[in-house]
Amino acid sequence: MPVLGERALTLGELRAAAEGASLRVSPAAAHRIAAASAVVQRHAAGDTAVYGLNTGIGKLASTRIPAEGLERLQRNIILSHAVGTGPLLDAGTVRLILALKAASFCQGYSGVRPAVVDMLLALLDEGILPCVPAQGSVGASGDLAPLAHVASVMIGVGEAQVRGVRRSAREALAAAGLAPIVLGPKEGIALINGTQVSTALALRGLWAIEDVFAAAMAAGALSVDAAAGSDAPFDDRIQVARGHAAQREVAGRYRELLAGSAIRESHRLGDARVQDPYSLRCQPQVMGACLQQMRDAAQVLLTEANGTSDNPLVFVDTGELLSGGNFHAEPVGLAADGLALAVAEIGSMSERRTALLVDAGLSRLPAFLVRDSGLNSGFMMAQVTAAALASENKALAHPSSVDSIPTSANQEDFVSMATHAARRLSEMAGNAATIVAIELLAAAQGVQLRAPLVTSPALAGVLERVRRDVAFYDEDRYFAPDIEAIRQQIVAGHYRQFGAGLLPTR
Repeated sequence: MPVLGERALTLGELRAAAEGASLRVSPAAAHRIAAASAVVQRHAAGDTAVYGLNTGIGKLASTRIPAEGLERLQRNIILSHAVGTGPLLDAGTVRLILALKAASFCQGYSGVRPAVVDMLLALLDEGILPCVPAQGSVGASGDLAPLAHVASVMIGVGEAQVRGVRRSAREALAAAGLAPIVLGPKEGIALINGTQVSTALALRGLWAIEDVFAAAMAAGALSVDAAAGSDAPFDDRIQVARGHAAQREVAGRYRELLAGSAIRESHRLGDARVQDPYSLRCQPQVMGACLQQMRDAAQVLLTEANGTSDNPLVFVDTGELLSGGNFHAEPVGLAADGLALAVAEIGSMSERRTALLVDAGLSRLPAFLVRDSGLNSGFMMAQVTAAALASENKALAHPSSVDSIPTSANQEDFVSMATHAARRLSEMAGNAATIVAIELLAAAQGVQLRAPLVTSPALAGVLERVRRDVAFYDEDRYFAPDIEAIRQQIVAGHYRQFGAGLLPTR
């Protein structure tokens, strides 16, 4: 059970939270929460203007709110900001948002009462997942609109999903024996300020891309054998000469996968093709660069997940509340843009290997990987599907973080667009999973067409995994279910072992 506020959470613990693990608050965190809340209560009873506590927010920050309006102010902040639109975020993402928000409060900089953290954890424990529209955040001042939909359920407004059934917030809370919370000073703004939505979406995208990367490693190695390619480009000396650690590690994995291939041994001497095309030969360079992007992004996202992105922040040692800009999600946006580039490249290179295999002139296999070509079209259109999805991903990979539209009457004049940067990662990972699924089918077909020669022991395991769900393509058949079956293998993590020791979450 992950413990909040005791130490920094790991990527594995965050993934467990997204998948439904229970959370608890450490004693040290409980003390920090209470101490920060006491500071807020003192300021609420005083005369000093404090942003979001006794003033309006955004462009209205200079408007003082009388004492009798402070409770209503926090409620109004939630209601006015619940303006999201579009499809609802999935259950795993919402669980992670709740966990990240609770973890942020446990740092002791937000000044909310312990009851607020208790409510967040109760929603997780009872499976009450707020209905959160995916669109409406520009990634500064935090993920205001989607977080307002989370907070709305806590005050008994809006809707939640309970075990897949959509119910009103009040009904969902009542069924679990929970009462809507009445927000105290600063608690409304604390709930909606922060980058938890962008961070959750980016983490979910990272994990999906990790599964695609691992499958692409297996597919790429299998394609080398299917194309009767060379393993010489994976020689460690080549990688050492350049110096990139991730490239060297990836090349080592390819050597492991190809070791002992009878197909490779059959053409080691006297092969007329001196060099393979880039999509085979340059896999360590491309996949290594993608792996480095993933590692860098993972570190940024892990730091963000364990930090505080609220505003203003409470400093117990001095009793101050300081306004700043930790809610600005630029680090998340740039990390998500890097992940988008990586997954687009993984898919693009995979599609190129499929294109190579179906081309009899390059692969020296039957045209379109099927016997009786002409009568049978084989993998002709499967490669077209891969090309279509690779093209979609190229368009989706356009950086989001370079865009900014001023909001709040130009008070918030430079925003990150991190939420969209992160949100599109799952779609891109899904597209890439289909592309790699097509390559796995094509490479498995190519290797079996090399019979009686056989592939390496490690790649024989990959071939066997593919053939668990999809038979050899001996003649044209209804092909879409085959592709979907292997795509499902990828997204379910059946190829994760091929990324073990390489990927940041593995």
